[in-house]
Parts: sequence; structure tokens; C-alpha cells
Amino acid sequence: MNEFVICIDNTSNPASLILGKVYRKLRDADGEKHNMIRVIDEDTYERDGYLYPASMFVPIELPKIAERALATALGN
Repeated sequence: MNEFVICIDNTSNPASLILGKVYRKLRDADGEKHNMIRVIDEDTYERDGYLYPASMFVPIELPKIAERALATALGN
């Protein structure tokens, strides 16, 4: 199952995150212990994504068809 989040705060990283954009949350148990979320941002140089404070995102639930479409579009 894919988990998606939407960016609600990009003030500290306006070049790397787009406010209102949906990102796929990547698994990172260590990051989550520190209240961080790993996403692949606009700087796609790092294939494994980057860690950001969880407060910069909110989780969203999407219909299955939308999840599949986003997963395909994001190459996952």
C-alpha cells in the first residue's frame, strides 16, 4: 500500500518542495522515530529521497485508482 502526503509548509525548502504537491512517503523507520518523513522531492538527485520534518506534510487518503495513477507517474 502506498502512503501519500501533501506538502503544507515549504518555507525552509522552497526550491525542493512545492506547497500543495502530493508526495509519496517512503519507508524510513529511523526517520520516523525522529518525527521525519522521507520523500523524493524536486531535487531528484538523491534516488532514496530526503528527510523532512513530518510537520511539513499531512497524510492523505486517495481512491485506489488515484493511488495507482500516482504510483505509476512517480515511477513506483
